[in-house]
Amino acid sequence: MRISRVHAHTISDTRDRDTIETTLFTDKFEATASIPSGKSTGAHEAKELRDDDGSVTTAIHNVTGEIADALSERDFSNVGELDAFLCELDGTQDKSRLGANAILSVSIAMARLFAQEAHIPLWRFIADTAKTTSAAPRLFVNVMNGGAHADFRLPIQEQILVVGEETLKESVTTAHEAFVQLGDLLRKELPELPMGDEGGYSPAFDTIERPFELLTDIVSKWGNTSIAIDSAANELLDGNEYVLLKKRYTSDELLELYTQLVERFHFHAIEDPFAESDKQSFTKITAKLGEKVIIIGDDLIVTNPKLIEDAVEHKYINATLIKPNQIGTVSETIDAVHKTYDAGWHAVVSHRSGETYDTFIADLAYGIGAHGIKAGGLAQQQRLAKYERLRTIEREATELSQ
Repeated sequence: MRISRVHAHTISDTRDRDTIETTLFTDKFEATASIPSGKSTGAHEAKELRDDDGSVTTAIHNVTGEIADALSERDFSNVGELDAFLCELDGTQDKSRLGANAILSVSIAMARLFAQEAHIPLWRFIADTAKTTSAAPRLFVNVMNGGAHADFRLPIQEQILVVGEETLKESVTTAHEAFVQLGDLLRKELPELPMGDEGGYSPAFDTIERPFELLTDIVSKWGNTSIAIDSAANELLDGNEYVLLKKRYTSDELLELYTQLVERFHFHAIEDPFAESDKQSFTKITAKLGEKVIIIGDDLIVTNPKLIEDAVEHKYINATLIKPNQIGTVSETIDAVHKTYDAGWHAVVSHRSGETYDTFIADLAYGIGAHGIKAGGLAQQQRLAKYERLRTIEREATELSQ
């Protein structure tokens, strides 16, 4: 496949920050990709290229200039070949020269072009490329936002409702109904109810337990639901201790807090329970609670195959969060999935705090048969687009199986 024309421009994400949208053209097809941006980020993520004023002007120039010129000079037979070419063109370990956002926009758009050329849906193209078994993921719905995504009104960044009905259509319906009911419960005891960056409610409570007491009311009414959290503990670390609601915890004390929450409430998963530098504590919590809940690494492994290998060796976690913009290409994302599955671990595909209408992660989650997908709360259209895409994928899969 040869690219005949490249276009890129600025769009706004859900936080009203600039991000990049790229369209690739061939003689027969065109495909577009827009790239989200994270707020709570790991130190080893591939580098999003931004100018000093926060714009993505240089990244866009890199796409329409150097990358476009290089693409026009050759044919590509698959997305892996393209991604290797882009990484070599960039020439850095972290994609900081051309920008991971610039590179990923081209990588995803090219994946869409290959799917169009093969006359198959994107999720099927991903499954065929990754050699994975496609399947519906559970919905990890961020219903209450805290931490850096909501001015720390709650110390824990994400209070999540996990929904796993028999069909995605049923799961999305349950998530909507539960989200509305939770809002009704919150409004009964709070004078105001702001929203967080990721489309969930952002209440303020005096205790860590109160959000989970309310979620327990919700979970009790739907049999196929449970609770998960993303602590984003990088944001909680102050020196050698963690701070939650102005109380300081050592690593062992925080582990005890998690243990008490898991024993008291119907937990399914804990993501980033400790800071990425506190690796010994990851090993401890996985050994202690890993049979009861899945322990998901995000900042610890940043969708990086080499860091996942290290996590496997030291048994830090038993599940990985998969965010394509942390690593910067579709192929490397798939490699991270392979490392996860080779370890016998779960994969959960995730959005970012600054999202666009691009629904690539829905196709990725279904295509790799992910354990779950985090697409955010239900109060932003950019996140609802992912849920609607999942419902469409389910219909496509049914039609293809007939």
